[in-house]
Amino acid sequence: MTLAEICILIACLLPIVCAGIAKSKGFGKPRREGGFDNHNPRSWLADLQGWQARAHAAQLNSFEVLPLFIAGVLVAQNHQAAQHTVDALAVAFIVLRIGFIWAYLADRANLRSALWALGLACCIAQFFV
Repeated sequence: MTLAEICILIACLLPIVCAGIAKSKGFGKPRREGGFDNHNPRSWLADLQGWQARAHAAQLNSFEVLPLFIAGVLVAQNHQAAQHTVDALAVAFIVLRIGFIWAYLADRANLRSALWALGLACCIAQFFV
């Protein structure tokens, strides 16, 4: 397994981590006290505020970029691009995504947008290496 393929697995887990962060304040509380509602999770998530709402938005955005990242890595490897370049772009993407999630949680909108754009550039670059 290449480092880029390990990064695919990490990228697939990042939305789950964001979901856990979004739901974390609701764990262990009864529904009537605002705890996580597993019967209506989407409604519960839609009512989140503050950093929890931003964690949920980071989850959604992480799912949205996932197909492009996976496709980029696989296309680069399929075209036999230099593996060290594919790995470097994949690691850069993961580092940028972790920074993106942190910036989202910290409500650093401009930094978040810059990190998102750089991560997108890593994905697109995979198609041309």
